[in-house]
Amino acid sequence: MSELSIAFGQLVRKYRKEKKISQEKLALLCNIDRSYMGRIERGEVNITLEKAYDIAKILEVDFSLLLP
Repeated sequence: MSELSIAFGQLVRKYRKEKKISQEKLALLCNIDRSYMGRIERGEVNITLEKAYDIAKILEVDFSLLLP
């Protein structure tokens, strides 16, 4: 796990909770498996820029806010 992946995942979790969206619902809206979303939030995977942008769009935050 890289520090960047961990920091990104923590920010995703922060904004997801602020929006009161479940991990399962966010995963569904992003068209990914819930367990994969959990791995993203824990910083266990490197995701594509496209998927990171999708997450930002669904969370209604500027993409740059997800970058540490």
